[in-house]
Amino acid sequence: MRVLIACEYSGRVREAFRARGHDAFSCDLLPAEDASDNHIVGDVIELIRSEQWDLMIAHPPCTYLSSSGLHWNNRVDGRADKTESALDFVRSLLDAPVTRIALENPVGCIGSRIRKADQTIQPWQFGEDASKSTSLWLKNLHPLRPTQFIAPRYVCCGRTLPDGVGLYVCPNCLGDKKARPRWANQTDSGQNRLGPSEDRWKERSRTYSGIASAMAEQWG
Repeated sequence: MRVLIACEYSGRVREAFRARGHDAFSCDLLPAEDASDNHIVGDVIELIRSEQWDLMIAHPPCTYLSSSGLHWNNRVDGRADKTESALDFVRSLLDAPVTRIALENPVGCIGSRIRKADQTIQPWQFGEDASKSTSLWLKNLHPLRPTQFIAPRYVCCGRTLPDGVGLYVCPNCLGDKKARPRWANQTDSGQNRLGPSEDRWKERSRTYSGIASAMAEQWG
């Protein structure tokens, strides 16, 4: 099967499909991090128009689409226009002449401006000790089935509770507050552990290996 991984430079999803014998290629404006010959640097829309694909998995940039950044649209001149351009790009991907399509993005304005997501998944449903709510828009594909659940730690009153939190009462608040689940990529307050940096967006945009494997196994 010919598989196109749109807007991917890490190669994680591409290689998950190639490991299962598929003719998979990634395409992005950035070069591949793994220097693979199976990566195309260029305009993915032109690539879609020029070649035939059986399946496309698309990861459009979320900078101007995710809920966490939309509040800047009313504060920064020109940012709202960038959101409109990003939505037009998403529409082009969803309307591409490919029989099977999956498009992933964090929770944001795609769901309110184009259509609701078909599914929202978490890395901890696929063997990853991490929390990152990710929505999927699907065409002729079934929702991904979780493969392995990873239990969180539970935090209350600024401390991690013992394992089996359901059997314990927080000694500080005596159960007045609800303990909150946290995974390895989160601080106790729920923030992502990655500090500010020029490459932070790249680190956070990579597809988790457990999710990539599930995509290749179930959709391939």
